[in-house]
Amino acid sequence: MTNTLGVAKRSVQTQRFRSLQKLPPSCNDIWCRIHSLMSMRDAARVACVSRAFARSWRCLPNLNFSEESLGINKSTCKKEEKLRDFTSKIDWILKNHSGIGIKKLNVQVGMVYSWDNCCHLAHLDSWLQCAVKPGIEELIVSLSAVNAKYDFPCELLSGGTGDSLRYIYLASCNFYPTVRIGCLKSLTRLKLCMVNISENELARLLSISLALERLELRHCSTLKRLKVPCLQRLIYLDVLTCTRLQVIESKAPNLSNIRFEGDLRIQLSLVEPLQIKQLYRLCDGAAFYARTELPSSMPNLERLIIHSDSEMVNTPMVPSKFYHLKYLSIALGGQTYDYLSLVSFFDASPFLETFILNALRERTERVTVFGDPSGLRMMPEHRHDKLKCVKIINFSSVKTLVELTCHIVESATALECLTLDTTSGSARCSVNKLGKCFSMRREILMEAHRALKAIQTYIKLKVPSQVELNVLEPCSRCHALDP
Repeated sequence: MTNTLGVAKRSVQTQRFRSLQKLPPSCNDIWCRIHSLMSMRDAARVACVSRAFARSWRCLPNLNFSEESLGINKSTCKKEEKLRDFTSKIDWILKNHSGIGIKKLNVQVGMVYSWDNCCHLAHLDSWLQCAVKPGIEELIVSLSAVNAKYDFPCELLSGGTGDSLRYIYLASCNFYPTVRIGCLKSLTRLKLCMVNISENELARLLSISLALERLELRHCSTLKRLKVPCLQRLIYLDVLTCTRLQVIESKAPNLSNIRFEGDLRIQLSLVEPLQIKQLYRLCDGAAFYARTELPSSMPNLERLIIHSDSEMVNTPMVPSKFYHLKYLSIALGGQTYDYLSLVSFFDASPFLETFILNALRERTERVTVFGDPSGLRMMPEHRHDKLKCVKIINFSSVKTLVELTCHIVESATALECLTLDTTSGSARCSVNKLGKCFSMRREILMEAHRALKAIQTYIKLKVPSQVELNVLEPCSRCHALDP
């Protein structure tokens, strides 16, 4: 019965697709538009049953080549079968494509594919040669980290082909331009991840990208010095884990958003530091650096995000101010760090509205509020009349963290919402695709229950009635605590 219904359903769908062929040629643009909105698999399927879609298939604008988009079974196929299937499907698609009208090309090559064999490199070269034509707007070539022997063919971007490109993303390859690329006059976003490129080659690439708005460099270990020329439209700079980097020098006058992971010894030189409105800084000692250095070097910050796995020195009370800061997010670890010292940020930010703290888990135990007989410290002279929303992730029974929370409840007169998450802040089983919460070690689960007790004992009764208190505890279905 089920098979009969399935055959009947497919027959109706086929008749509907065939009816499209009777519509006038003037509707071709509409079919192309509909085709372009489909996934690769769906687009290929309908091209098999409709001449109208078969014609639009030949000029499909968005080509997405990955194991998932090509329907390759990751769990059952052997490595050789995956490679053969992956290669043959892309060859077939490009053979039946006119090569005209391609706007987006995304090639993602997984770890199962070995590039030691030169024929595989030739396959990738031929795919790019076929698909990268004048008019293309987005180019994504992503190899796995173990396959970073591929030399990206820079000549593809010469002869006017690169004029229309708006976004380039290269991952795990070499970029050695041996020919003059021309001018990437439309490029607004450039992202390089685990790409081997020299600082001079990158400088030349940036010098011909006059419309660039976003520059993202991640794990580019060959770079020692990053020089950003006077790019008028550049507003976003993202530099993460470029381990050999020593200097970042930017002459971009309108740069306003920086995301930067690196040692505090890395020299950061900006032509217009007053333009910086948003900063994400990841390094050890970031909280001390942010409080003592940033108010004078970047006084117009509106959003500040800092991450410090090891904060050795408590945040000091200093007179400098963040007069424009409205959003502050801190991820912080450190065995001896006093969370109550974060009050210094509140005092320095008279217009702060949102505060998020991720109290990173420590491997060794810290003093809990139940293990210290002395009373909680109080700072009644400090008031924060703009702070509205506070969230603490990995809330625990650590005494200084309980003291900070009590201080916020008692001194933030405009507080509207307080969220205390005793877990890691990850997605719950109700919304997680896996259908279950992420695992928690027994000692972390036990600490979460101590944190719930600390909230009941020291915090809940102090929360004003107008403040919404959200306490997130471990899922009882996924994290039952065994006796």
